[in-house]
Amino acid sequence: MRSILQVLFAFVLLQLGGCGYNEFQKLDEQTKSTWSEVLNQYQRRADLIPNIVATVKGETTFEQDTLTKVVEARAKATSIQATPELINNPEAFQKFQAAQGELSGALSRLLVVSENYPQLKANQAFQDLRAQLEGTENRITVARGRYVKAVQDYNVLARSFPTNLTAKAFGYDVKANFTVTDEKALSTPPKVDFTAPAASR
Repeated sequence: MRSILQVLFAFVLLQLGGCGYNEFQKLDEQTKSTWSEVLNQYQRRADLIPNIVATVKGETTFEQDTLTKVVEARAKATSIQATPELINNPEAFQKFQAAQGELSGALSRLLVVSENYPQLKANQAFQDLRAQLEGTENRITVARGRYVKAVQDYNVLARSFPTNLTAKAFGYDVKANFTVTDEKALSTPPKVDFTAPAASR
C-alpha cells in the first residue's frame, strides 16, 4: 500500500511540474518581491516630502497653494494600505496608482515653482533634498519597470495553454499592472532640474 501511495505521489509531482505549477510559484514570488521594491521607493519618496516642505516653508513668500497640494497628495497616497494583496485587486491597485500619480504631479509643480525663488536655489539643504528626490524618482522608475516585466511574465503563464488550466485550478488570477499611460511614463522620470535661470521676482 505504501509503495502505491509513493508512486501516486511521484506521479502527482511530475504532473504538477509539467503543468507550470512550479513556474507559478516562482513568478508569483517574483511579482511580490518586485512590488515590495516599488513600495519601498514610494515610501522613501514619502519620507523625503516633510523635509522638502519644511525647507520650502522657510521661503515666506512661497505659494501656499502649491505646498498644500503636496501635503494633501502625500496624505492621500500614504493613507492607502499597500499590502501584497493589492496587486491582486485591480480596482485597489488603480486607486493606489492614481494617488501616487497625483503626488508626482504635485511634487513636480512644487519643484518647478521653486525655480522662481533664488534663495531656495542657493539653499544647500534644499539642493541636497532635490538630489535625493531625483534619485528616488529614478529608483521608482526602475522598480516599476521591473514590476511591469515580472507581472507580464506571470500573466503570460496564467493565460497560456495548458498552464491556464493550472491557474484556474489553483486560483492564480491575472495580476494588475500599470496602465499604458503609466508604462509610457516609466522612461521619463519627473523633471526636478533646478539648473534653469531663476525668474526675477
